[in-house]
Amino acid sequence: MHNDHFSRHAQQVLTVAHGRDPSSDPSIARSWLRCLEDYHLDPAQTIAPTVLEHGRLLESRERLQQVLHIAGSEMNSLHQQLSGAGHAVLLTDARGVILNCVTAPSERKIFERAGLWLGADWSEACEGTNGIGTCLVERQSLTIHRDEHFRGRHTGLTCSASPVFDPHGDLLAVLDVSSAREAVSRQSQFHTMALVNLSAKMIESCYFLRHFENHWLLRFHLQAESVGLFSEGLLAFDGEGRICAVNQSALNLLGQLRGGLLGQPVEGFFDCSLDQLLGRASANATASWPLRTRDGRQLFAALRGQVRSVPAPFIKPAPAPLPGICLGDPTLQQDFRKALRVFERDVPLLINGETGSGKEAFAKAVHLASQRADKAFVALNCAAIPESLIESELFGYRGGSFTGARKEGMQGKLQQADGGTLFLDEIGDMPLALQTRLLRVLEDRLVVPLGGEPQAVNVRIISATHRNLLERVQDGSFREDLYYRLNGLEVGLPPLRERSDKSQLLDFLLAQEANGESVALDPSARGALLAFAWPGNVRQLRTVLRTLVALCEGGRVGLEDLPAQIRQARPVSVTQAKSMESPLEDAERLALLTALQQQRWHMTHTAEQLGVSRNTLYRKLRRHGIARHALS
Repeated sequence: MHNDHFSRHAQQVLTVAHGRDPSSDPSIARSWLRCLEDYHLDPAQTIAPTVLEHGRLLESRERLQQVLHIAGSEMNSLHQQLSGAGHAVLLTDARGVILNCVTAPSERKIFERAGLWLGADWSEACEGTNGIGTCLVERQSLTIHRDEHFRGRHTGLTCSASPVFDPHGDLLAVLDVSSAREAVSRQSQFHTMALVNLSAKMIESCYFLRHFENHWLLRFHLQAESVGLFSEGLLAFDGEGRICAVNQSALNLLGQLRGGLLGQPVEGFFDCSLDQLLGRASANATASWPLRTRDGRQLFAALRGQVRSVPAPFIKPAPAPLPGICLGDPTLQQDFRKALRVFERDVPLLINGETGSGKEAFAKAVHLASQRADKAFVALNCAAIPESLIESELFGYRGGSFTGARKEGMQGKLQQADGGTLFLDEIGDMPLALQTRLLRVLEDRLVVPLGGEPQAVNVRIISATHRNLLERVQDGSFREDLYYRLNGLEVGLPPLRERSDKSQLLDFLLAQEANGESVALDPSARGALLAFAWPGNVRQLRTVLRTLVALCEGGRVGLEDLPAQIRQARPVSVTQAKSMESPLEDAERLALLTALQQQRWHMTHTAEQLGVSRNTLYRKLRRHGIARHALS
């Protein structure tokens, strides 16, 4: 049966590639022709994908370490937005090698059978027409749906991919969502493709901002409210005013080619002097102002001032006020002081709390209030790093210890934290084999890098989890001895909805996001913010406040400025509340509304167009607060 399918598919490839089917998609036909004539591939061949050796995969990940860090949370959010089931979210390098994969643990084997392994090379030259490889060649977003794949063995996949470019316009990575479900229509991929595009643009923008942290950075757009969003133009220049880099949005807004901008004085393109421009700078560039181009077009811009790092003498922070964190809740403040006392005695801390409740901020505040404040605070998210790589990340390796290893080796997180603090986030997701090695380190205070000799480390451990570790101990997925070794003192962080200092925390976070600017909340807006249930906890509140500050005009935030679901100002349950942890929520809501309007609110037709069940559609509508009567 498989052979018949492969033979029919191979015949279809030959027909289309040689121009005998005028109805075919030109980009697919071009790709199929490349596969036949340039790569000499056989569409019926069923060989397994080419996979990098472990050491070379580590090298590839290290080269894109900053991109992987930025992309990690965005990939998790994207997976959640797609309702998780049946999807794998992948990030590759510019060669098409898979460096990270987010999927449901129960579905990992399904995607591995499809060839979506960490380290697998999905370039066109290896795997033929596919979302990742063809995106690399075409340098644009695209969807490859089932039979559009070149190889017959991949026709069970539907892949939507978007390129991620670096600040110089070179291809940096590819973000891809692959589905192995049979009932995936091509039309339903419009929604998926929109979310993938948005995520790729956000990764691009974050990478640009971090890459030029020590430069002047001009952010601009045609609309004032769009400055600070993913569609903004970004332009970096040095202390002499020479342009160092621009993103594609900046080129589009200025109507220029990259080569005509780089190295040129920034004042040559805007109707102001360099001194006038620099006079508008602020540390975080959250407030925009009008800026005209030399040819008279009106833009709105914000300028982030160059970071000038001047080392300050170390002064040990006093226990009160607590550093860098708001703990107006008396119980929370008492827990912090207990945590600091036992931490100073080298007793491990275990922080438990819901996602977004501030576990890493709490851990870092303990570190900064301790005698180790001037030493390293190193964080490792055990859930964000692929299981096959976490051992190298934690323990490091000696040069030449395995094929493909860097000759100088790599220092692991434990060694990086020597003398300071190691924060192990989501410790409940650490693989069992590594739990054994970590326990040995905690007992012997010796780290053994892969292929290396034991090395003494002086490190204190703070762990965090949103899981019930005792339940994981009982089901055998977490070592009981490690649990008791890490749980010197357990601190439970309350969710934001249960904190007694919500009003104080609101002021604290607003002041941080305003960064010295005067931003005030109207009483009605303040009441609505305090009444909301905040399912995403402190992280969600901070994101909302950051957006409000960015869009604030006149220094005041009114009720009408708040997102719709908060504006209703009524407490809701966690299961009903809509999380705003990612702008992907807005993209999904827009896609739902568009499909509903196209199908005249016929729920069955809308669900079919989006490729979801009616139950899933109704669940998404409830989460986004979408009702027909509310929009009429």
